[in-house]
Amino acid sequence: MVGERKRFLLSRRLLLGATVFGGAVLWGGTTVARLARGPSGPKDAGRIADIDGIALPLKPIDSPPAFDPSLPWLAKGGDINDASGLSRTPVYGVVEVSEEEHVAKALAFARANGLKVSLAAVRHSMGGHAFDDNALVLDLRKFNKVTVDAATKTMTLQPGARWHDIQTILHPRFAVKAMQSTDIFSVGGSLSVNAHGMDHQAGSVAGSIRSMRVMLADGSVTICSPTENNDLFRHVIGGYGLFGVVVEATLDIVDNAVYRTSREIIRSDDFPRFFAEVLEPNRDIGLFYGHLSTAPGNFLEDMIVYRYDKVAEEPPADQPPLGEPDGVGLKRVIMNMAKWGSAFQELKWFTEKTLEPKFESCTVARTSALAQGEACLVTRNNPMHDSVPYLFNDLMNETDILHEYFIPRAAYNPFILEARDILRNQDLPVLNASVRIVHKEDVALTYAPEPAYSLVLYINQPADAEGNAKMRALTRALIDVTIKHGGRFFLPYQLHYTGKELLASYPELPAFLAAKRRHDPTELFSSTFYRAIKALSGVV
Repeated sequence: MVGERKRFLLSRRLLLGATVFGGAVLWGGTTVARLARGPSGPKDAGRIADIDGIALPLKPIDSPPAFDPSLPWLAKGGDINDASGLSRTPVYGVVEVSEEEHVAKALAFARANGLKVSLAAVRHSMGGHAFDDNALVLDLRKFNKVTVDAATKTMTLQPGARWHDIQTILHPRFAVKAMQSTDIFSVGGSLSVNAHGMDHQAGSVAGSIRSMRVMLADGSVTICSPTENNDLFRHVIGGYGLFGVVVEATLDIVDNAVYRTSREIIRSDDFPRFFAEVLEPNRDIGLFYGHLSTAPGNFLEDMIVYRYDKVAEEPPADQPPLGEPDGVGLKRVIMNMAKWGSAFQELKWFTEKTLEPKFESCTVARTSALAQGEACLVTRNNPMHDSVPYLFNDLMNETDILHEYFIPRAAYNPFILEARDILRNQDLPVLNASVRIVHKEDVALTYAPEPAYSLVLYINQPADAEGNAKMRALTRALIDVTIKHGGRFFLPYQLHYTGKELLASYPELPAFLAAKRRHDPTELFSSTFYRAIKALSGVV
């Protein structure tokens, strides 16, 4: 009996152990699969942001006009949201623009019926920049033709063209001169925020523009450039779609140079010296990316410096097509696990230091003209052709938010010291932190009135009111320390700033809003963002 009882207890323990182990494996497998899964649809957590206590939602239109049957409607009524998932907004309707005539007819319809007009494409701004309550939204994604002039090294394109597709068209002979560090955005969106990216010599997209054709609120089309109609040019670039519709832009392109890739780890405090002694004087370093550690053990202290040194002006003729990123599922799992706390943040940093180089594809075969030993060679298009698919997930109860802060170069170290303390003493996970080189930008609403460095942050938050409150407090703390050090925050992101912070960062705002009323007296072009900055600045 005793032996049978022992065998029975042993069997129960084995069964229990097997059940626990099997459950753990099942849970782990299910969890990993969930973390690795791509988006099943756009995130839509409602509209939970408040704007410094200002109530922005408008009442529905009492008697909405009948939809013009000659316009290509993508939606009649309904809601729209942006990449944050936190800006759900009811709109009058969405017109799917694919030709210039659609823009002219839509503006005429809006003028005749007292509607506001908003401009949208991929909608990666995060504060209602691409739509407004009850507005007529122009969806420009199919307004995307691209033509290339090899003789003049230019491309002429429509605003809905995505950089990802443009690179495919230019490859293998040519490459984009200036764009963001990822290629998911539209040209129109990049122009509206005056985007900048990995090419620390080229500067922002503004510096690559030859000219633009802009349709104004009255339906007329005007050509503007750095030398023609410059006042309009300076307000359209970085003007958030408030001055007109760019129906066509001509931009410089460059040769698809061959680069030797390398990386090294430096201390963040040493970055200003590294820039002055290595990056700035070396004209052969074509691209640069500075990635800061977000691991608690050395938070914003170590930096991986990625550099791309030019070894040839043009690539060999037999370049393969541009490929997509490798290891997306694994990268997505690691990124999502980093939201769970310190140990997983340390794991993420370890993989970035040791495993990430193994994902890099060396696309250019060495020839006698490109003898580089064991060097990894790529063309300019390869590192710039990254749609960061691993950043997008199917976790509907949370969202990841971008921030960017521009700091005068002399203030970098004291700013990072204080920003580090702010970010450490709050509990929203910081998923990514990077540093960019920014030139002085001569546009009306400039984020860089002098040469600067920028700190780009990618921060996770719960998609609810509590998460929103935490993000608001963090954003304001970071804005305040930025202003303290003579810097500015970037406007394409959430509307968590106060009126005082807005005007301290952008003292040109009143003049910008006055110019808006000069160029668009009826304020035909509008957005949630526009109404917010008007209210916060005290402009009625």
